[in-house]
Amino acid sequence: MSYSGADVHAATTAMDRYRGGDDGEIGSALVVVGLSAERVEKEAAIRDDMIRVAHRAGASIRQLAEVSGLGRKSVTAIISSAHR
Repeated sequence: MSYSGADVHAATTAMDRYRGGDDGEIGSALVVVGLSAERVEKEAAIRDDMIRVAHRAGASIRQLAEVSGLGRKSVTAIISSAHR
């Protein structure tokens, strides 16, 4: 596997942002937490978009709540949100 200079720079910048100057175990843990939070945010956005698509295609709020692990109120809020 090879990485471009831009890939390495982006990864290093992200790590430095989350590390916050802490070295060792604390800094490493902060990097993992920060990068994981970024990933969760991206995955939630994708999930929410797909909930809207499925609902427009005819899926019920109950079905969407069951498969997403969210409550019906949360699913309803996602469907009603402005990200369309």
